[in-house]
Amino acid sequence: MENISKAFGGVRAVDEVTLSVKRGSITGLIGPNGSGKSTLFNVISGVEKKDSAGAIEFDGKRIDRLSPHKRFELGLGRSFQTPRLFMGMTVLENTMLAAKGQKGERPSVAPFPSRWEGQEIELAKRAQDQMKLLEIEQLYGKLPNETSGGQMKLVQLSNAMMGDPKMLLLDEPTAGVAPRLAQDIFKSIAHQREQLGTTFFIVEHRLEVLFKHVDTVFAMHQGKIIAEGKPESIVKDQKLIDAYLGS
Repeated sequence: MENISKAFGGVRAVDEVTLSVKRGSITGLIGPNGSGKSTLFNVISGVEKKDSAGAIEFDGKRIDRLSPHKRFELGLGRSFQTPRLFMGMTVLENTMLAAKGQKGERPSVAPFPSRWEGQEIELAKRAQDQMKLLEIEQLYGKLPNETSGGQMKLVQLSNAMMGDPKMLLLDEPTAGVAPRLAQDIFKSIAHQREQLGTTFFIVEHRLEVLFKHVDTVFAMHQGKIIAEGKPESIVKDQKLIDAYLGS
């Protein structure tokens, strides 16, 4: 992304941000609350439209003029800081939703179960495997509002990974979950990167967990990128220290 801005009234939540995420990397985005991280993810994924200037490219294609679902079709997936789930569908059904190419979604095919039941069974098996990685397989028949806030985050993460993304934007994937499970989530992320080559761009406040797994970290404050580097070097950056401590 190059020179990307997003203002709300007189407040520039994202202020001329330029950055590049390397294919196949696990990249972190950190910064104090209110620094613009979630807004940046909203602009990348198309939930919010950028201001007039700047451009965003993904996998060699310009995407900032595309709708969110078109960006998803190209392989750009995301999760939200506050889970966005279908409350009338089970955990298993929510997980299955993101799978691409579902025959039963076509109006011409949907009335004929024999043409899509086999695929549906295979998708359910895949979804259960994905849920098992995140230790939520026992919740498969429950509705999201019958689970805890942390479990809802895991359902959303399971859904995101079912979409076979080339790149995933994860907004605080471990918020509200137990410390041990937070470590397991990042192990699952590392495993998916290793097995499938998925690129991850992650907003995370649990720096002790994030820094064990990321290749590169960007630090954001007041809408701007103020630092970039390896975890071991960025923690020594004075601008970042001042941003967190309010100096």
